Amino acid sequence: MTSRVLLVSPAMTPALRRARFYDGDSIEDPGAARARAAAGSLPAPARVAVSPSTRCRETARALGLDGGVEAPALRGVDVGRWRGRTLDEVTAAEPEALGPWLTDPAWAGHGGESVHAVCARVGAWLDGAAQGRTVAVVEPEIVRAAVVQALGLPAGAFWRLDVVPLTATELSGRAGRWNLRVGGPLAAPEE
Repeated sequence: MTSRVLLVSPAMTPALRRARFYDGDSIEDPGAARARAAAGSLPAPARVAVSPSTRCRETARALGLDGGVEAPALRGVDVGRWRGRTLDEVTAAEPEALGPWLTDPAWAGHGGESVHAVCARVGAWLDGAAQGRTVAVVEPEIVRAAVVQALGLPAGAFWRLDVVPLTATELSGRAGRWNLRVGGPLAAPEE
């Protein structure tokens, strides 16, 4: 039997809007309304997994996916001392650091996690995905890591994948053999 994993990115937050490394803020009201409007558009899952962040829990609730299990393996990337800072603030404080982070998947100079580590963690979760359909509301970087791992892409491709709020990415298959179904937004795009 095939596993189907539908990865749903969270609704817009002030951190996403300001290009700030996530620090626990809630989803914005328009994003919550879009998620509620999209609630009936998702296929019925056998199980629901949720990244353990405020924005993913709130998005899951707005989508009507109450009862989802928090999945620690699907937590967002640990950005160490950059948490809560904007890209401009990081660039001003550490001008030499942002470049390596965006180009070297093994780099973790911010005191957190490397892209390699995130991809490995998410790949292990995918390898253990149960048969049937799982809907997972996850951080944008977890969607990127899942696609990189599922398709066997080089880790450097991680930053070349854009994940828009409230979109679904579907993987089907099993450990070692996944297919990607490219789709669209769950509801009208946010402005």
